Amino acid sequence: MKRAIRLTINGKEYEMPVSPNQTLVDLLRYDLGLTGTKKGCDLGDCSSCTVIMDGRPVNSCLVLVVQANGRDILTIEGLETGEGLHPVQQSFTDRGAIQCGFCTSGMILSGKALLDRNPEPNESDIRMALSGNLCRCTGYQKIVEGVEDAGQKVRQLAGHGDKLMGEKEGSR
Repeated sequence: MKRAIRLTINGKEYEMPVSPNQTLVDLLRYDLGLTGTKKGCDLGDCSSCTVIMDGRPVNSCLVLVVQANGRDILTIEGLETGEGLHPVQQSFTDRGAIQCGFCTSGMILSGKALLDRNPEPNESDIRMALSGNLCRCTGYQKIVEGVEDAGQKVRQLAGHGDKLMGEKEGSR
C-alpha cells in the first residue's frame, strides 16, 4: 500500500505516493531521473549514493523514502545552477580528484557537508569526513586536496559576503 509523502529535493517540493520499502536512491534515480546519485553496493558500504539530508550526509541506499518525509534533500544536481560550479565541484576538477567518476558525487557532497559544518578543516578532519566514501581510482590524496582547496574558496567567498556559487537559495 502506497503512502503519500512530501519532501524537498534541490529546492523543489515534491508530493507523491511511495511504497513503504522504496529507498531514497531508487526514488532519486528511477522516479526523478537524478542519476548523479550513484547506486553502488546497496548496503551503505561505498557511499557513492551520498546525498545531504537536512544538512547531513547520508547514504541514500539506507534511507527509506518514508523516512525522508518532510526533509530537505540536496543531490549533486542541486549544487550547480548555471551560474557556475560549487567550489567543491570546481576544486575537484582543478585538482584532478575525478577519475572514473563513480564515487565523485558522494565525495563532493560529503566534502560540502563538512565545509558547511567546518569551513576550516584540517587534513585529519577531511579524511574523517570522507572515511566512509570508497574510491578505487585516486588514492584519496587528490580528493583531500580538492576539499582543502574548496575550503579556501568558501572562506574567500564568505569574506566577501558572496553567496556560494552554484548553490540554490535555501540549500544550506
